[in-house]
Amino acid sequence: MNKKWLLDKVGTPPYPIQVRLPSMRGQTVFPFFQPPDGRVGRGRLVAQVAPRMAPAALRVPNPVHAPQIALQFPQSSPHIFVHEGARQTFERRLRAAAPGPVVLAVTDNVHSMVSYARRRGILRARVHLMFLDAPASVQDALVRYIVRGDRAGSQVVGRYIDANGHRIKATRPVLRALNTKGRHHDLLSIFHEVNTKYFGSTVDALVAWGHARARLRRKKPRSTIQLGSYSAVERLIRIHPNLDRCWVPRYFVQFIIYHEMLHHVISASRGAGRALLHPPEFRQREGQFRQYERAVQWEKSHIGRILRF
Repeated sequence: MNKKWLLDKVGTPPYPIQVRLPSMRGQTVFPFFQPPDGRVGRGRLVAQVAPRMAPAALRVPNPVHAPQIALQFPQSSPHIFVHEGARQTFERRLRAAAPGPVVLAVTDNVHSMVSYARRRGILRARVHLMFLDAPASVQDALVRYIVRGDRAGSQVVGRYIDANGHRIKATRPVLRALNTKGRHHDLLSIFHEVNTKYFGSTVDALVAWGHARARLRRKKPRSTIQLGSYSAVERLIRIHPNLDRCWVPRYFVQFIIYHEMLHHVISASRGAGRALLHPPEFRQREGQFRQYERAVQWEKSHIGRILRF
């Protein structure tokens, strides 16, 4: 009797992660070219805010958002490239635990993160690329889940998927070209700085200036403004064009981008029957921004000027 098991969510443990080399120009960082785990800062190992994308798998970028990437991919190329050694290593784990032959495929699915079925004595498993660099404890739980349908193993896998939702590709890809170069601030440059310093270059979201709207005469001055936003379905960070001013300091734009990158990494939680966009973990990590207090104070002092535009 064939069986197929699906985990329809996807899955970041608080373990030290690898830091990428400086990003290539464009909206994509390639995870194959990486140094060892962690980085040394003033004689101590510094852990990053977010885990890296799987170092053994590469998601091919949309050329619209990566026009200057040095690597060229033919149009007929697959959507992901997987390090065969990493795939075989996990396949051997499955073979050691499962009776009979095993065939493992690595996917970049949006909904089904793990599925398996036994056909004609062959166990065929399909797992999302995030599991190639999962901790050994998670991989062991995944093996138990696939081979024996282990309930405890499925819970470990489920928690890992929930914590790594930001590593799933966009469900609504952005097909249009994005504007990142402002008159005074280059968002792509700032994004890479923040990504390298605080996230180990693990955040693979896109960034762009929001659309500038024609100024209209208002009977009353604007009272609110959304300086940044994050679209989970597009994996896209938008920054309000009012921040592209010569008098807006670079560190403040960095802070707004950092805030939106945290939304990419930390999912909203539910409390008292509603979604909590800024759970305690979010606020704690937000405070790790090096110039957090300075940025907050600058916003309080200049929000009126920002609103006038």
